[in-house]
Amino acid sequence: MKAYVLITIRTGDMQSVVRHLQSVTGIIEASMTFGPYDAVATVEAKDVNAIGKILYSQIQPIPGVLETLTCLAVETE
Repeated sequence: MKAYVLITIRTGDMQSVVRHLQSVTGIIEASMTFGPYDAVATVEAKDVNAIGKILYSQIQPIPGVLETLTCLAVETE
């Protein structure tokens, strides 16, 4: 299962937060963005519970992370 996590970051902390995101197990990509969110992380895990665990234990506690919005990806054939 895949999810995109949109992240609002405290001013001045963007580079350190993105570097931290890139080192988290389960995050396959993390990038700075322009627009209403400061960064996006692509998360892959076995199910929605595992994605939730990565979110609350690995992403939200990062210093500088203010808010997250998780969008679950839907697989189509």
